[in-house]
Amino acid sequence: MTTDFDSVDYFTDPSLVPDPHPYFDHLRAKNPTCCPINNGVLAVTGWEAANAVYKDTENFSSCVAVAGPFTPIPFTPEGDDITAQLEEHRTAIPMYEHMVTMDPPYHTDARSLLSRLLTPKRLKENEDFMWRLADRHIDEFIDDGRCEFLASYARPFSLLVVADLLGVPEEDHEEFREAFGVQRPGTNIGGLDHEPIAANPLEWADEKFVHYIEDRRKNPRDDVLTGLATALYPDGSTPDVVDVVRTATFLFGAGQETTAKLLSAALRVLGDRPDIQQQLRQDRSLIPVFIEECLRMDSPVKSVFRMARKTTALGDTPVPAGTTVMVSPGAANRDPNRFDDPHEFQLDRKNVREHIAFSRGIHSCPGAPLARVEGRVSIERLLDRLGDITIDEKKHGPAGARSYTYEPTFILRGLTEINIKFTPIT
Repeated sequence: MTTDFDSVDYFTDPSLVPDPHPYFDHLRAKNPTCCPINNGVLAVTGWEAANAVYKDTENFSSCVAVAGPFTPIPFTPEGDDITAQLEEHRTAIPMYEHMVTMDPPYHTDARSLLSRLLTPKRLKENEDFMWRLADRHIDEFIDDGRCEFLASYARPFSLLVVADLLGVPEEDHEEFREAFGVQRPGTNIGGLDHEPIAANPLEWADEKFVHYIEDRRKNPRDDVLTGLATALYPDGSTPDVVDVVRTATFLFGAGQETTAKLLSAALRVLGDRPDIQQQLRQDRSLIPVFIEECLRMDSPVKSVFRMARKTTALGDTPVPAGTTVMVSPGAANRDPNRFDDPHEFQLDRKNVREHIAFSRGIHSCPGAPLARVEGRVSIERLLDRLGDITIDEKKHGPAGARSYTYEPTFILRGLTEINIKFTPIT
């Protein structure tokens, strides 16, 4: 990996993909509150500064949350407050219709629809489904004594958990697996995913949910989809069908993506650290803390972005209105001013829940409780049924010299595959 980090383009340099943390450490050492990088972006790598930006919706807009400096902005920022400009052109900014890029009050309305769905009762019902689903997927590969874990378990499990949470009828689950290119039972030969039957799976899901929501508004039933279809905004008004659908498919896309990355990161730790695997086998009460430390060490989201809507400052650095600011949960979660020995995986880390893998403020991940339960249930059942989980050396090399491949993106952090071997427990 290059060590001349001042000349690195964070957004395009492939050398940063396998391990971005030396680069993040470099930025943090220069200025954890605000460090200029390429494309005119100011990088926030310190834990305290990241929290401050997340919670400051007065000065920072989420309109560029996903693509950052590559978001086409249909106007030239003028003056020290571009709030009016931003609102005038909001609908011309890509992804404006998705919750992740919204600011209040639109974000407040969109989030309120999710609160109708993510109730304690519904989450408990969804957890009951998870236990059954985990065993169903393990049944598909356990006799082989090995699998590519993302394709065989993490992706189909996280996909169908969200499908169940949203109330997708179980008879349609197989159709969702096919649409998203996720394996069907008995077809995991070689550990490869299928090609999706839908050219754009989320667009396909949009159409499915339009059908569901329109049907439930005409013919209400005693089911989850009806609850979602009949949810009202806080002011008592009825959302357009398309707004309900976008809320559902946002959760669908974001939920399965981040959870699959969390599960694969957890399996890497289990395979590379037999000592930790043994501790978890002996004391299952450690599993929730294990999940939190996996989230801290390998945050599924590497970078999120904000645009300064008013001229402000980060520490001693002026931030003119229109500036793109990058907050890096991956960097903040290894800030030595917040976490002792931040690059070490510690099961007994006292303040592990202070990590910000799920963001903070109004955009804190609404699916965080769901992801935590998915992680706990999955690790429980995998440890119950798979003995001596190890990394497949033919695929990833020997211990101490592993080779893993990560998705080549500056936004997310996730393995492209992780091959494991194990002894079936009967």
